[in-house]
Formats: sequence, C-alpha cells, structure tokens
Amino acid sequence: MIRTRFAVAKRLFCILATILVVGIPAQSSAATGSTTAKKTVSTAKKPAVRKATTTATTKRSAAATPAANRRVSAARARAAQQAAALRDAIEPRFKFDETGNVVPDIRAEAAIIYNPENGKVLWESNGSERRSIASITKVMTAVVFLENSPDLTRDVVVERGDVRAASTTYLRAGYTITTGDLLHLLLIGSDNAAARVLARVSPQGYEGFIARMNAKAQELGLESTSYADPSGLLADNESSAYDLARLITYVSGDDRIASIMRTPYYTVNAGRHQITIHSTNQLVMKGDVDVQAGKTGFITKAGYCLATLLRLPQGGPEVAVVVLGAKSNPGRFWETRHLFNWISTKANDWFAPAVQQSTQSTLQLPAQIPAVLPAAN
Repeated sequence: MIRTRFAVAKRLFCILATILVVGIPAQSSAATGSTTAKKTVSTAKKPAVRKATTTATTKRSAAATPAANRRVSAARARAAQQAAALRDAIEPRFKFDETGNVVPDIRAEAAIIYNPENGKVLWESNGSERRSIASITKVMTAVVFLENSPDLTRDVVVERGDVRAASTTYLRAGYTITTGDLLHLLLIGSDNAAARVLARVSPQGYEGFIARMNAKAQELGLESTSYADPSGLLADNESSAYDLARLITYVSGDDRIASIMRTPYYTVNAGRHQITIHSTNQLVMKGDVDVQAGKTGFITKAGYCLATLLRLPQGGPEVAVVVLGAKSNPGRFWETRHLFNWISTKANDWFAPAVQQSTQSTLQLPAQIPAVLPAAN
C-alpha cells in the first residue's frame, strides 16, 4: 500500500516536473515570439517611413517641376520668337509709294537715307520725328570733349559716382585710365561710365558739359536735338533721323572720332587692369560694308538705333543711313543693310554723273530686291 502511494506520488512529481520544464520553453518561446513580432513590426514600419520620405520628396519635385518646365518653356518661346524676328529682319520688304515707285517698307519706327554731298534726303520714313536716341548721344559727347583739343594722354581716376547704375561699363571705381582710352570705350564699347568721366573731367564740369552739348547742337542747326546726360541712359536725350544723319556726317570729318568708330577691337590699360573691347556696331565687326562712321544706341524707350555713314560699293559716294526704333538688335543692322542695298541700285540715277565711272560694274550686294513685290497699298 505504501509502495503504491509512493509510486503514485513519484508519477505525479514527474508529471509536474515535465509541465514545469515544458512550460519554461513555452514562455521563452512566447517572449521570443513577442520580440520577433516587435522586430517585425519595427522592420515593417521602416519601409513606411522611407515611403513617406520618398513621397514628400516626390511631392517637392512635382511642385518644382511645373516651375522648371515653365522656365524652360519660356526660354524656348523667347528663342523661337527671336529666331522668327531674325528671319523676318533678314528678308527685305518693299512697297509702292503714292507715285507708284518701289520703296523700302521698313519695320523700324523711323529711318532716313541722306546725301551728305548736297544735303538732300534720298528717302525717309518719319525722318523728322523727334525720338529718344539712347547711346547715339555719345557722338555729341565725343564732339564736345574734343572741341578744345585736350591732352588724350592725361590720366584720370574713375570715381564711384561714374560707375553707379551705369548699365554698360567696363570700368570700376579706382581705375586709372587716359582720356584717350575713355574715348575709345565711349565710341567702340558704348561705355556709359566713360561718358560720365569725360564730362566730369572736362573744363566745363559735368553740368556745364551737358549745357555745351545742347549749345553745340544749336550751332550745328540740329533743331530737333537736345541732351539730358552725356551717356544716353536718360530717355530725354532726343533727336530725329534727319538730325542724326547730319551729325554723323559732321563727325566723319574728324578722324579722331571717325577712326575710332571704324575700329572693331581695342585694348585698354586701366592701371593694372587690361580691358579688351569690341565694337557694338555689327557692320564694323563683319567688315563687308564700308563704314565711315557710326554709333549704336539702345534703351527701352528708344528701341534699337543705328546712325551710320557708309560708302557705296566700288568706291562710290557716301550716304548717311539712320535707323531708329528697330525691334531687335539684329533688326537695326539688317534694316540698314536693306536701305544701303536699295540705294546702291539707285546710285547711277541719284548721284552726280561722275559716280557712274565708279559704279558702272555690277554691285556686289548681300541681298537683292525680290522679283515679286507686294500689292500696292
């Protein structure tokens, strides 16, 4: 009986021991499972965070993309517009005037062809209209500065006020430069600060210099011309195509000015600084037209302007061609070419008989009058 009870007790002990032994791994397993589950949850959350970050980046990119696309589209539109304007400018246009003659049909606001030998206007469109002339102002700046035969080797120092809001300038405050080099910067590179320096160091001083520019215009009989500053940055610098044709003819007789206007490249030494400039006049840069004198100009109100004195082919006579208010930078040069080519075909009829000897051979022109003309209007 005792042995039986002992056997039962032993068996119960074994069962309990088994339960305890088995239970421990079960708990451990549950704990491990819980840890694994936590790790799984943690691991599962990380892609969610990365996805959220990626989504935010994508949203930022998506937000930036339309703006970038708009900028690219705008740049392409401008390029296409410029290309179309250039194609249009390259093509010469003609029309019939009130007498049935074929004459140029310009795109610029005003233009003129002037015979400097006898002062006759050969053709014009709004030639007497008073308009803003931008940097063509610098032609008179050069005239007035050279009036008293100044020393062109004189060194002057550029001041801060000379370069402030100068728009186009190669100069910096503190540069030391000769007045002769300033004259080259003025007429070749159309440097606005150079114009200010020349006016400031002149015997008249800055304000007196501008007054002298206006007085000189009156002396030359330029009735539609007035000046407000020596650079042309102010829109109040005004003239007409007719006045500018006469002015460009006048300065062509002064080789101190005309020779500079015919120079495509020039190197300026400003102390330790060396500056290389090129002409703003594409006719001078290309060199296929005989330019005797010329000056460009541009501000928004004036449009693109060009006043030139050109010699006709085969050593022919000179003509002043002025274009004001062209729609683009290339446009003013092409308008001038078209007018020059057209008047070249008229040389034998419109100039003195002596011209026939120099123009009797075929004129070599970059563009010809089209065979088909637009209907009369």
